[in-house]
Amino acid sequence: MRAVIVANGVIEDEEGAKATAAGAPLLICADGGAHHVLRWGLRPHVVIGDMDSLDEEALHRLEAAGAVLLRYPSRKDETDLELALDYAVRQGADEILILGALGGRWDHTVANILLLTWSRLEDREVQIIAGQERLFLVHRQVILRGAAGDIVSLLPLSPVVEGIVTNGLEYPLRGEPLYMGPSRGVSNVMLGPEANVTIASGWLLVVHRRSAGGNP
Repeated sequence: MRAVIVANGVIEDEEGAKATAAGAPLLICADGGAHHVLRWGLRPHVVIGDMDSLDEEALHRLEAAGAVLLRYPSRKDETDLELALDYAVRQGADEILILGALGGRWDHTVANILLLTWSRLEDREVQIIAGQERLFLVHRQVILRGAAGDIVSLLPLSPVVEGIVTNGLEYPLRGEPLYMGPSRGVSNVMLGPEANVTIASGWLLVVHRRSAGGNP
């Protein structure tokens, strides 16, 4: 099952984000992400969080539309996005698309990206969508589909990612490691409509930026 989570960050491509959210079998808002969904004229299935970003009027509109409100105390160990991800996993989602996870506060942005490494998500396809960019982890192997000229950055989220092999990228890797810190993996380029990345171990973040005019 596919779940779409809308967080309270910046959404650059409103029409693209609305189209992604509109067809979701499970549409979850992480607290203030509900403002985006209400603006699009959509009804979330669930709104989850401490509700500190939603006023009473918005909460009444959501309840009147039939959304389930899951309230948590403001003093908690998890962010609202983490709660939303946990809920999606418990509902059986095996594909999770996250909108509005970037921009705004830098601490939230970094924490949201690092959530991709959460062990609860290991066997699921999870992507952060931000305009023309998609961010996701490589689980052993991934096929990138796009167009020649797309920018692909490979960024270690563990101290080292071993055994990286790429095909279809301008600057190939042939089994070498990438280390956290140095910027060697930034701004590679797709040579055609498909590229392949395989790793032996570690957490490798892919940032795939589609060419101008493309849809992620």
